[in-house]
Amino acid sequence: MLKIKRVPTVVSNYQKDDGAEDPVGCGRNCLGACCLNGARLPLYACKNLVKSGEKLVISHEAIEPPVAFLESLVLGEWEDRFQRGLFRYDVTACETKVIPGKYGFVAQLNEGRHLKKRPTEFRVDKVLQSFDGSKFNFTKVGQEELLFQFEAGEDAQVQFFPCMPIDPENSPSVVAINVSPIEYGHVLLIPRVLDCLPQRIDHKSLLLAVHMAAEAANPYFRLGYNSLGAFATINHLHFQAYYLAMPFPLEKAPTKKITTTVSGVKISELLSYPVRSLLFEGGSSMQELSDTVSDACVCLQNNNIPFNILISDCGRQIFLMPQCYAEKQALGEVSPEVLETQVNPAVWEISGHMVLKRKEDYEGASEDNAWRLLAEASLSEERFKEVTALAFEAIGCSNQEEDLEGTIVHQQNSSGNVNQKSNRTHGGPITNGTAAECLVLQ
Repeated sequence: MLKIKRVPTVVSNYQKDDGAEDPVGCGRNCLGACCLNGARLPLYACKNLVKSGEKLVISHEAIEPPVAFLESLVLGEWEDRFQRGLFRYDVTACETKVIPGKYGFVAQLNEGRHLKKRPTEFRVDKVLQSFDGSKFNFTKVGQEELLFQFEAGEDAQVQFFPCMPIDPENSPSVVAINVSPIEYGHVLLIPRVLDCLPQRIDHKSLLLAVHMAAEAANPYFRLGYNSLGAFATINHLHFQAYYLAMPFPLEKAPTKKITTTVSGVKISELLSYPVRSLLFEGGSSMQELSDTVSDACVCLQNNNIPFNILISDCGRQIFLMPQCYAEKQALGEVSPEVLETQVNPAVWEISGHMVLKRKEDYEGASEDNAWRLLAEASLSEERFKEVTALAFEAIGCSNQEEDLEGTIVHQQNSSGNVNQKSNRTHGGPITNGTAAECLVLQ
């Protein structure tokens, strides 16, 4: 049996060490049945993506809405929790710099994020695992860590209810703080939190995340997702999101078009980037775009292929990054120099925001070092073609491109319509290549 050691990020103040005794009763003001009676949270119902119109309607108490209402709500509530001392460290004190070079990788020294380690076992060889209520999950967070309920409305109007009951019969999606933040405003979107969904993509939940990106209306607000096996540390469905006022290197990478779906979603491959990735954009609606990506993700999940997702450009672009770092780590195939950094390349790192745990790595950060670390997570060219063919079969499109050879579009001009040549590979089952069972000791 292969094992690797990994330390999970603590995302809630109510994560506890295994072996600790459960308190008699609760007393934590959590989301369990013991504490839900009478619980209330603000509710933000965003406009439906298939509708039009921008009118903001305030229900119950009269509140004058700011121009960027969702952004104001997220940051205002986040700042309130910051002032109340709910975070494990002051992320605003973390050093950050842009690494010199062509790509503009962003490095942050965040020494507090890996402290107070929690030893638990977590498998990395299975992307799909059942929810386990005995382990930490988001029903165990304190209600003070929740910011508001979030849902897609039924029409083109935005509605805000400042104080709405949490209905256990109609499980709400909630936005909560990440108590170990990477950036100012770092939050979690937890779809249907009381349904206790495992960490796996479904069409409804991804569309909710796209709704949030669109509603934020700020290109510097992105949502990310890590599957199991791609450095999700909690097996309870959630997305992460935060503001970073600069483009990610992933977003600037040049691309080549592979194909366009019947619904108009353009699928491209990133070029000259350390992690082989796909970009989905366009389509007849954002729901078509979201559903296309969901089809691909469900296919990868069912074939045990770990992946990360970045929702970018206010929901208009979605990056899909299949990866194999944990598998290679378990097999002893990651270079010792990279392992010494203790950096697990999840969605933010793969996107180009390098969260470094050691001062020596931060001071010596270079483009070559960032590239070397991320390249360890990338699928080989041959495997990437296999995975792409498998995903395209699930989407219901071919990856045979029109004959516009060598045309490249840069993300700064992503509206261009370009194509690339390639040969379609087989669409049979893909395995993760790990014969033995792999465990992560957290």
